[in-house]
Amino acid sequence: MRVLIGWHFLYEGVSKILNPYWSSAAYLLDSKWIFSGLAETIASNPTLLTISDFVNMWGLTLVGVSLVLGLFSRYSALVGMGFVMLYYLFAPPFLGLEYSRPGEGSYIIVNKNLIEACALWVMYTFPTGHIIGLDRLFTKSN
Repeated sequence: MRVLIGWHFLYEGVSKILNPYWSSAAYLLDSKWIFSGLAETIASNPTLLTISDFVNMWGLTLVGVSLVLGLFSRYSALVGMGFVMLYYLFAPPFLGLEYSRPGEGSYIIVNKNLIEACALWVMYTFPTGHIIGLDRLFTKSN
């Protein structure tokens, strides 16, 4: 599970880095619910938008690499959980909220971001990097 979620993060980060036209602006401007005002502020400020884009591209990539390799995997699980919970809160799948981008289905409350955040919580709680991953290089053997 750690490697699969890591691959998802790595793919999302690298695809954004490699696309010179990618920006988080469209996602932010389509935001609904409690963070819509913050999203509009970020999207309308070029400096904040540049920071948002950089953090998304490189944060996703680094979390992905870390999870795939099992290196600092507990910390990466927490950071990854933070990312997907922010995505969830900026665009929750609640009834009555309509988005201009195509959705992946109507789940009412649960979507892939919430599921991935819960899976990352399980990985944080039961870390496997010290068994199968580079974290084992940093743990003391008994």
